[in-house]
Amino acid sequence: MKQFITDSIKNESLRTLKKLIAIPSVNTTNGDEVAFPPFGKGIDQALKETLAVCDKLGMDTFYDPEGYYGYAEYGDGEETVGVLCHLDVVPEGDREKWESDPFKGVERDGVLYGRGSQDDKGPTIAALYAFKAVVDAEETFNKKIRFIFGTDEEILWRCMNNYVEHEELPDLGFVPDSAFPLTYAEKGLLQAKIIGPGASKLKLQCGSAPNVVPEKAEYAGTGITELSRIFDNMDIPYNKEEKSITVKGKSVHASVAGEGKNAIALLAKGLVAFQPHPVISFISEKIGLETNGETLFGQVKDEVSGELTVNVGTLEINENTSEVMLDIRIPVTYDKEKIVSALKEKSSEYGLDYQEHDYLASLYVPKESKLVQSLLAIYRDKTGDYESEPLTSGGATYARAMPNMVAFGAHFPDSKSLAHQENEGIKLDEYYEAMDIYAETIYRLCCTEDQQSNGE
Repeated sequence: MKQFITDSIKNESLRTLKKLIAIPSVNTTNGDEVAFPPFGKGIDQALKETLAVCDKLGMDTFYDPEGYYGYAEYGDGEETVGVLCHLDVVPEGDREKWESDPFKGVERDGVLYGRGSQDDKGPTIAALYAFKAVVDAEETFNKKIRFIFGTDEEILWRCMNNYVEHEELPDLGFVPDSAFPLTYAEKGLLQAKIIGPGASKLKLQCGSAPNVVPEKAEYAGTGITELSRIFDNMDIPYNKEEKSITVKGKSVHASVAGEGKNAIALLAKGLVAFQPHPVISFISEKIGLETNGETLFGQVKDEVSGELTVNVGTLEINENTSEVMLDIRIPVTYDKEKIVSALKEKSSEYGLDYQEHDYLASLYVPKESKLVQSLLAIYRDKTGDYESEPLTSGGATYARAMPNMVAFGAHFPDSKSLAHQENEGIKLDEYYEAMDIYAETIYRLCCTEDQQSNGE
């Protein structure tokens, strides 16, 4: 195997990554708005900055005139290898918990901290500079490589929908937005709204996003002392102020909801008798602290991808309406319509309405496919890790947006994931190791003749 990554490449990539982290590319628009740029100036700035970097790396670039996506490509050939990345990030969360500015790439004890360092700016830049390293080594590309940059991955994937509608699709490729060795199956993702009546005496605004387990949920109103006694009896952790009480949970990504503690669900348990409301009762009685949805759906799992997961991501109650947003990860072989039917039935028992917010079909590329086996061999050759097997995931990556794609790194098996959390950071030695793996991948997929694009 060749060694492509030099100290110069490492240093240049790190400077670029810090500059990209400094752009707060959080969606600042209403999801239903038609605007330009469609998801806010920060995301658009990150897209343009990344394309400018690609220009400097010698790639041909394209910026979608409507601002939904961009791409950069290099080389010729009948086949195209795609690398699908996203430049939007989730909000910083509780800023007081950050030990440094979330929108400054800060090095500390061998870790680069900042929002997007793991998800997905760090892996994106690692892959880009892996490409540069292969070009600098004067290797000949006999396939075209195209980096595709999305801008709405954390919400509704409107970027990828627009790309697929208007552009050519790669023949094969990978997404640097998951874990090594690779992810060949991803659960279906259903995000649903359960909508009900408003309330004159109960006002709540909890949670930041459907795909994040909420770490806090605040109630402000009368009866704080009485409510605190209820929480004490239930052993529910909280902070109390004169006119408010905040339940404390543990935030993780919704795809691993069982590793967190849902503050909205905890709040609902306490409020259900204290401040009755149909939405509160639905959360408390039909979901509670379950993360496998067994009360709602029965036991739902398969041999490929395991159990269903459900997360109560957001909750809003005001004078006019109430709404809870659920994030549900459905096993790859299970029928989505059975889940929808059960949700409609159970919510109607409380006088609530079901509304689909978003749905992404599952991903399943067989383990024995050429693509999976090729990437697995590269990972094993580079790391010497012959024990880790291809993964299944509740997470959703762009791999499911196009045929013959899988998620490939950049998170390593024994390393802690900090995506979507405060103090998100990437270990620099792992960042450089991922870059080395991606360089070998680009070399084997684009510069040698023994790889095939057939995913069967």
